[in-house]
Amino acid sequence: MSRQASRDTAPEVAVRKLLHASGYRYRLNERVPQMSRRTIDIAFPRAKVAVFMDGCFWHGCPEHATQPKSNAEWWRQKLDKNMARDSETTAHLVAEGWTVLRFWEHQLPAQVAEVVAEAVDRERPARRATQGGGGS
Repeated sequence: MSRQASRDTAPEVAVRKLLHASGYRYRLNERVPQMSRRTIDIAFPRAKVAVFMDGCFWHGCPEHATQPKSNAEWWRQKLDKNMARDSETTAHLVAEGWTVLRFWEHQLPAQVAEVVAEAVDRERPARRATQGGGGS
């Protein structure tokens, strides 16, 4: 498991490149506020949009997840904990006012980037209006 990439996976990098090329700026592996040892893959802090690129095996994709045959019970518990942690993290961020977007690694990067861009564009103006936007 230590050799398994937890960041900068190919699907994540592909989405980031598309977002960056479209002019979006973001933070990588941003800590989840008030939750230790949890990070947001791609974060837009001002818009409060959190993007997670979940691996099919590790996060239980309904289409592609597989169940190891050896040491099956240990793996079942491990993967169940991962999914519970994902749900807990999502609920926490939503309670803090974030928009949480979760994608599977098999989803097309262009489609993921489009959904992310729409969410960021939708949230940016809303945040500015509620933050008492200055003026004279």
